[in-house]
Amino acid sequence: MQLTQKQIFIVDDDESVCRALKLLMNTYGFVVETFLSAETFFNAIPNSTQGCLILDVHLPGISGWDAKKKLVESGSNRPVIIITADKEEGLAERALKAGVLGFLQKPFNDQELIGLTNRAF
Repeated sequence: MQLTQKQIFIVDDDESVCRALKLLMNTYGFVVETFLSAETFFNAIPNSTQGCLILDVHLPGISGWDAKKKLVESGSNRPVIIITADKEEGLAERALKAGVLGFLQKPFNDQELIGLTNRAF
């Protein structure tokens, strides 16, 4: 399935973060769908659907790390950007080892996110 628009999926359990990121990404011409859990994302979006996934680490149920692992195991090559408010040491290295496109700690610069997202396309 070839996309004519830049599709973004945002998975974050904080509704205000979802709203703010959706508004930001829409401003830059991205088509955005938001999800409050990895489960709702996996239930709603087929693996074959193209798009970039912006994924929080700390989620109810399936964590961001487990969601990334599940994507890899399913054969998905969907680009993933990890976002987190967690300040734990070594998270960026862990994210890059997991094969993500990028890693951002909240609060992050909007332009950093836009730049990473553009790289996904």
